[in-house]
Formats: sequence, C-alpha cells, structure tokens
Amino acid sequence: MSLTDLLFSGVRDDALVHAGNEMQTRGEVQDRAHQIAAALAALGVRTGEPVAVMLPNHADTVAALFGVWCHRTVYVPVNPRLTPPEVDNIVESVRPAAAITTAEWKGRFRDLPVAVLREVDVACGLVDRGSDPAHHDPDVALIQFTSGTTGRPKPVLLLHSGVLTLLDGVLAKLRATRAGSGAPAKPPMPNLIPVSLSLWAGIYNVLFAMRVGAPVVLMERFETSVFLSLVKRFGIRSTVLPPAAMTMLADDPSITDLAPLRFVRSISSPLSPLQARRFNERFGIAVLNSYGQTEIGGEIIGWNAADSREHGATKLGSVGRPHEGVAVRVASGDEDDAGELQVRTPAMSAGYADGSELSDRLTSDGWFRTGDVARLDEDGFVWLEGRLSDMINRGGLKMHPG
Repeated sequence: MSLTDLLFSGVRDDALVHAGNEMQTRGEVQDRAHQIAAALAALGVRTGEPVAVMLPNHADTVAALFGVWCHRTVYVPVNPRLTPPEVDNIVESVRPAAAITTAEWKGRFRDLPVAVLREVDVACGLVDRGSDPAHHDPDVALIQFTSGTTGRPKPVLLLHSGVLTLLDGVLAKLRATRAGSGAPAKPPMPNLIPVSLSLWAGIYNVLFAMRVGAPVVLMERFETSVFLSLVKRFGIRSTVLPPAAMTMLADDPSITDLAPLRFVRSISSPLSPLQARRFNERFGIAVLNSYGQTEIGGEIIGWNAADSREHGATKLGSVGRPHEGVAVRVASGDEDDAGELQVRTPAMSAGYADGSELSDRLTSDGWFRTGDVARLDEDGFVWLEGRLSDMINRGGLKMHPG
C-alpha cells in the first residue's frame, strides 16, 4: 500500500477539502490529481523523479500531493516564504524534474522553463534533461527539508511504507481511549489544518485525515478570528496548533471562547509548560504535547485524552509517551537520569536526498540519536531537558539552557 491509496480507497464522496470559500469533494480531488499526473507524464517526468511544489493552502495543493504520487514520483514541498537563494538551494539539493506552482510564483524557479498546466492557478515546468534529475526508489514518497535549527536544512527521504506505519501507530494510541465504549461509530470530525502544506506538519495532518476518512479544512494563513469561525462552523472538538498560534489566541482579547474545542495537539516546535498552562487556563482546553523529528517520520511521542485525564496536572511539561511501535531509551553517562534521547521507529528516513547518510546519527546497535537531552520517568513519560549541542560544561557541571 502507498500513501496514494489514502485518497482513492475511501467510499464517501462528500465534502473533502475546504479552503476559504472553496470546497472540493473526494471525487473532484481525485479527478484533479489524475489531471496533474497526466500533465507530469506529458512533460516527460519519469517514475521516481522529484517534483518541487510551491502552492498556497488550497484544495489544488492536496490534489497536487496525490497527483505527484499517482505518477509514482516524489513530492518536494517548497515554502513560498523562502528567499530565491533558498529555493535555488532546494533545486540544487534535490534536482527536481519538474516544478508545480502558481503563475505568480513561477519566476521563483529561475532555472526551470515553465509550461502552464491550467490557466487559472497551477503551472508546471520541466527541468532541462541535461541537468540530470535525481531518481529514487518507488517507496520514497517525499523529500522534506529539516528546520535547519542546528545547521543548513537537510533533505530527508520519507517512505510511503514508513509514514503509513507511523500513522497507524498514532491512531492505535488515540483509538485506545475509546476502546470498549460500545458507542456506535460517528462520522469523523473535519481535520482543521492551521499550518502551511509546505511543512511536514501540514502534510502529515492531511494524511492523518485521509487515513480516518475525515474531511480536511485548510487555513490559508493563521488568523485568530478565522480560526474561531472555522471551529464554530465545523464543530471542531480537537485540532493541532503550533505554540505561536496558541500564544496569539491567548493574547487576543476578542477571543473569549473556543467551544466546542476540547483538545489541542501541539505541533512543529517545542511547547513550554508556561504556554500550555496559559492556554489551558484561558480557554479550559486540554493541551496535548508531542515530539518528533523529520528524520524519524514526524511525531513519535505524544499525549492522548486518557493520559491527559489521568496525568494532566502531574506531568505538565512532558512531551508524552511513545506511540505504538516506537521504542525509546535515554543514554546517560551522568550521575542523574538525563541523557541523549535515542529512538527506534518504523518510519525511519531512508537517508538524505543529497546523498549523505544517516549513519552518523545511528548507534552501533541501530538506535537513532536525536541530539535531544531527555529523561524517562517511571510511568514512561519523556521529559526534554535541552539539546546536546547547547550543553554548557562549567567545571564538570553540565547545564542545558533550554
């Protein structure tokens, strides 16, 4: 099974993607995906070659994601906020065979001759064959760049098989909170996505929605008033938010109530206990922390509702417990129990698109070295203390500023 099946295996054809005032059904997204795949074929793009995609949060962006996979090529999201040198770096690193973008942004791919795919908003251009586009194994789904917080962003190869396994591990943990209830299954709630689909957090949550058969609601950009209106309109009870968005909501005096929202999962950057407590006290909404890295497929540790009810007050600040199929350990040579967090996950990256290997991040017995300092408590909760690269050694006393 590949991630492509998430779009085409569903039986419902109701409203699937909402973006602004536009709505597309599953069938319409499927048709559009086939059109994009056919256009890539007509341009000469071959199986396994990367396709760079720079699009706003739009229903067509979801179609482009699956259109690239329908043609058995590799999806490369490109953030529209990147500078021209940063876009050039991506093109140089991944050597795409084509670019899909808007007519407005087609000049951002300066080395790619561009052909218009559709008059309205999507353009696609083929790289000159003399530039020798890269070629990848059929299981490679996408190339996602790291955040670059500890150096130059690196292009990570993520696999269809690994991402599917990781999704099912997260779902197994979430569904465990409802096991044995005996209640009839309800139609899945729409998945509100308040982050860019150029980020892995955005793409991951589209795939998560597809896996459970839920509609997708996209925000073009995060605005507190728009977020509130979408929560009310679609009856959103649970969603994802980056810490900065939680702060924006807590700071907005016009936002006094976010009902029916009950749970928020923190994504994309570290969440401080202060931010979590402030958001919870302001709106009465449980904040579920999480942890992941691009090289290990995304989120591998997190909270669910049951953990929140049982441990919410006593474990505030923890990033949660490992998801199904994920193993963690703390390698510590100190007298305390803090050390480098090392993990094993089914969604381990196949390496980097620029040819560099993950070998320098693996221990001799096959554990992935995250570079994060953590401790593991008696209940299996993971607590982050900082980054190894940030550690200060002062006369033998080791301190982590984070």
